[in-house]
Amino acid sequence: MKGVLIKTLVIIITLLVSVLFPLQSFSAKSVKFKYIMSVYSDDKGEGLKQPESVACNEDSVFVVADTGNSRLLRYTLQDKSVITDAEIKVPQLLYPIRVQVNSKGEMYVLDGKQRRIILLSPEGEFKGYLDPAGLPSLTSFVPRGLDIDTNDNIYILDIFSRRVLVLNPEGKYVKHLEFPEDYGFFSDVSVDFKGNILLIDSIHARVFSTTKDSATFSPLTESLKEYMRFPTSLTTDKIGRIYLVDQNGSKIIILGQDGSFVGRQLGMGWKDSLLNYPSQLCINDKGEVFIADTNNNRIQVFTVAK
Repeated sequence: MKGVLIKTLVIIITLLVSVLFPLQSFSAKSVKFKYIMSVYSDDKGEGLKQPESVACNEDSVFVVADTGNSRLLRYTLQDKSVITDAEIKVPQLLYPIRVQVNSKGEMYVLDGKQRRIILLSPEGEFKGYLDPAGLPSLTSFVPRGLDIDTNDNIYILDIFSRRVLVLNPEGKYVKHLEFPEDYGFFSDVSVDFKGNILLIDSIHARVFSTTKDSATFSPLTESLKEYMRFPTSLTTDKIGRIYLVDQNGSKIIILGQDGSFVGRQLGMGWKDSLLNYPSQLCINDKGEVFIADTNNNRIQVFTVAK
């Protein structure tokens, strides 16, 4: 009888505490995606083929690396519909796997077959290859990922020499940061609004970071295999949240600035708002999210809602 009374008292106290001092639910901290639309084709109705990358800006313009068609496509999101520009296709571009756009509208495109970065004008004209000037050694570099910060500095993930190259907007060498010792395979690099540099280790599902003024990378997280299978790209939003694209798991994992788990979004499938082997994500300051849904041959558009 005494045990029953104690259990009853505990339940009553718990209920009172929950009423008087409600706990902040996990969902209150989570980031949720609201589906807007999917983009499947260009202005002539030709379908996208295995798009692997998408870049965006604050004017709701997004540029797609339409990988299987060896071209770029540019769209503008407007009132839940898109305005489609003519395709951008140059003979120097064979297999675009990453695209980034600077503040001038110039496009830096990583060609996966040539392992070179191509620079295009805002109009889509070929301006040359990005060959870093003033490297401290003559060693070759093999880019796997790239990002551009708010000052148009360029960050290249060099998997050959195991480093991140930092170049100024003119493509001149500024510095480099060596990879840490304990890692599996780095597949992407990103720079947040503070200038912190982030790397994603796909094999160990782990994020590494370094501050703007630091010279070394250190783990930001432990292994995240509890939440994902094989992350291949990452980016950040205007307040530093980290978005990881889990390619094999077909979902998006969201972390706080400190690497803490915030939530996961979407899942595998073929219907709108589901993913099939996604490659990259871009998010602008408006909270518009563009995902290269590679095996579904489309770009999916969402907005962030809390």
